[in-house]
Amino acid sequence: MGKIIGICNQKGGTGKTTTAINLSFYFTLSAKKILLVDMDPQGNATSGIGFDNQDKKTIYDLISGTSDIKENIYQTKWPNLYIIPSSVSLTGAEIELVNIQNREQRLKEELYKIKEDFSYIFIDAPPSLGLLTLNVLATSDSLIIPIQCEYYALEGVSSLLHTIELVRERLNQNLEIDGFLLTMADFRTKLTLQVIEEVRKFFKEKTFNTIIPRNIKLAEAPSFGKPIYCYDPFCVGAKAYLNLAEEILKEKLNVEYLQEEIKQ
Repeated sequence: MGKIIGICNQKGGTGKTTTAINLSFYFTLSAKKILLVDMDPQGNATSGIGFDNQDKKTIYDLISGTSDIKENIYQTKWPNLYIIPSSVSLTGAEIELVNIQNREQRLKEELYKIKEDFSYIFIDAPPSLGLLTLNVLATSDSLIIPIQCEYYALEGVSSLLHTIELVRERLNQNLEIDGFLLTMADFRTKLTLQVIEEVRKFFKEKTFNTIIPRNIKLAEAPSFGKPIYCYDPFCVGAKAYLNLAEEILKEKLNVEYLQEEIKQ
């Protein structure tokens, strides 16, 4: 049965969606099938992976109970990578779910129907601690929490950790934290070095060794609907996410194979 990994931080601008897109892409080198679930009403993971959600069933249709999950899963243009897209309709879902029984478990109820069909399922959570994020926490086996290397980097993380503890008590006792991911690092500044030191001091071995640098190519790639490897495989951002995938999987990935697949 596949593993479900939620990528969460209620603070916006931490590189959460960039991480969801690029990890799910690199993981296709190790596993047969990867599913990316876009739970953010902004739909940035959907557009960032190059998927057009027009006239498609989305995650909104799924959690509102108007479609079967197999109708919501689409093959992306990238080999072995599938997506359940998002749309702006998801904005109203939190209000609509309020009176539904087991509303915090809607996503889990649906994803568990197809969990064994995928090696890994990544969920891009919205930048909030509302009902949609609670669904992500209740569904996930583990979490990756991106933290931007900036002033107030740890602001709000304590609230997230408190919410995670409550979810463990009431909804998902097996929820684990894979690690805290430092993102948007500018190693030329003293601030970045201070934040790295602070986060590693606070979270210790739960902090990933890989640090994602601030990189213009990483910022540009989503506007072209491409994972960073398909936009610029030699930039520092691509190398960082490859390193992160290998760190999590604890194996070397065959990038040469990936180059051949993309050419085809």
